[in-house]
Amino acid sequence: MDRIDGYSLLHRGAVALAEVEANGIRIDVEYLDRVIADTGARISRLEEKLRECEEYRLQRRRYGQNTNLSSRDQLAAVLFEDMDFEPHTLTATGKPRLDEVALERVGTKYAKGFLRLEKLTKLHSTYLLGIRREVEGEFLHAFFGLHLVRSYRGQSDSPNLQNIPIRDPIQGKVIRPAFIPRPGHVLVEIDYSSLEVMIACALSGDKKLTYDAIEGDMHRDMAAECYMLDQENVSKDVRFSAKGGFVFAQFYGDWYKACAENLWGDVERYGLTTMDGLSLHNHLAEQGIEGLGKSDPQVGPKPGTFEYHIKQVEDRFWNKRFVVYHARRRTWVEEYKRQGYIDIVTGFRCWGPMSKNQVVNYHIQGPAFHCLLWSLITLVEEIRHSRMGAKVVGHIHDAILADVPVAEVDDYLTLVYDITTRRLREHWEWITVPLNIEAELAETNWYEKRPVEIGSVA
Repeated sequence: MDRIDGYSLLHRGAVALAEVEANGIRIDVEYLDRVIADTGARISRLEEKLRECEEYRLQRRRYGQNTNLSSRDQLAAVLFEDMDFEPHTLTATGKPRLDEVALERVGTKYAKGFLRLEKLTKLHSTYLLGIRREVEGEFLHAFFGLHLVRSYRGQSDSPNLQNIPIRDPIQGKVIRPAFIPRPGHVLVEIDYSSLEVMIACALSGDKKLTYDAIEGDMHRDMAAECYMLDQENVSKDVRFSAKGGFVFAQFYGDWYKACAENLWGDVERYGLTTMDGLSLHNHLAEQGIEGLGKSDPQVGPKPGTFEYHIKQVEDRFWNKRFVVYHARRRTWVEEYKRQGYIDIVTGFRCWGPMSKNQVVNYHIQGPAFHCLLWSLITLVEEIRHSRMGAKVVGHIHDAILADVPVAEVDDYLTLVYDITTRRLREHWEWITVPLNIEAELAETNWYEKRPVEIGSVA
């Protein structure tokens, strides 16, 4: 694909996204105002309770008028110096790390309340008030741009819809109910299944990666390896932990120490168990794992620790399981070193200083987004030409969100499926692997959505 085609994609994309922005997403303003007030009140009550705790009194003694209830640095000094809690891990500079896992391990009433306060404060100021500021009448017209991200991915602001959580039990349940369909409509979210992995398959020709992405289950496989389980003993939560904490982390360039911390943190944070109910902590101990390890970036892992085990898993992952894709990644890096730039398959050139991870990720992330963008452009144009009442109202990562009249849902789903899985592959012949989408439908609000099969809406 040449640069003229690349320019055409961005030009048509800007026009289509301008229409998406003008369409806007309907907001339940009454609900939004109510939860803004309720969340503000919850924050005030929680702050009062925290000020009654010993940790806060020690913080006041140490910092006086500079005491900041929301400061992690101040709390770290209190916990690890004044109260002698043992640090979970250290930062690259050797200081105790006070992340979410460390606070969970401390486990005091104050530590748990501090975590809740952080989430509530972000929910209130960043999300709820951020959305409310941008509402006009009962619609939110978020901006979707194509000119700011170096990898040629899209971006969103005013507010950033890409950043609205759904899985967090405090934040997701509060924010997404504010997004509602127009009268007589439903919200329909179409999400590409493992799009970036499929792009990696197409660009590398790695047969093992392609098999795992289409027919196998690499997330279950890697969960079994990471947690030293038989595959039939991998629970849904354990699989989900390995999916984000190891598989995706490795594909995006993370290393074994960070993966070990994330996976071990999930065990502690969520109390993960095997399918037969045994604590993963106890199971790993039975397998000879003494603990996480020091997680010190300057020191190698000690045999018998979880981080040593994950280092071995990482080596097998790249040097045995996906050796073809790993070789392709190295080729991309060497090309960048020679040229000082990279050309991605959809017709764009990325210049300037880049890390090894950026070089690899840009080759995948840019084309993956361009698949979504081409699909969105085609969908918007088809809706306009056929005079359908459906309106595309946003894109979130690998998903397209639309506000669709109830009577048009079947036709809309059929159209989207044709565009995303057939026409896109005809347009770009380098997509040599099948693509698939998942659909979810929401009658009342964006949070209460349910999976729906194409052509079987009930």
